[in-house]
Amino acid sequence: MSDAPPPDETLALLGDEYARAILIATRSEPMTADALAEALDAAPSTVYDRIDDLTGAGFLSEATRTDDRGNHYAEYRARLDRLGVELTDEGFELAVSHRDRDETAARLHALWGDLR
Repeated sequence: MSDAPPPDETLALLGDEYARAILIATRSEPMTADALAEALDAAPSTVYDRIDDLTGAGFLSEATRTDDRGNHYAEYRARLDRLGVELTDEGFELAVSHRDRDETAARLHALWGDLR
C-alpha cells in the first residue's frame, strides 16, 4: 500500500464517469488520449483534463512512444490496483496500492519493435 491523495479529492475524482472509464480502458493496454476520446465518445479536452487529474493522483502513468515515422506520442496506462476506504472518527482514510510495471522493459520492447 502507498500514500493516497487526500480522500475528498480522490473520491471526487473517482466519482467522475470519464475518470473511471479511462482507468478501466487502460488497465490492460496503454492507450493514447485520442484513442481514449474515441473509445469513450468524449471530447479530447475532457479526456486530457481527466488524464491530468489521474496522473496527478498517481493513478495513471504516461510513457512516450515513437511510431514508424519517428513521431512521438504519449500513451497512458492505469497504475491503480486497489483502493481501500475506511471510515474513522476523524473522517475517511484511503489506502491505495499501485500496479508497478517495469516501464523500462516496456520501453525497450517498444524500441526494439521500432527498430525492426
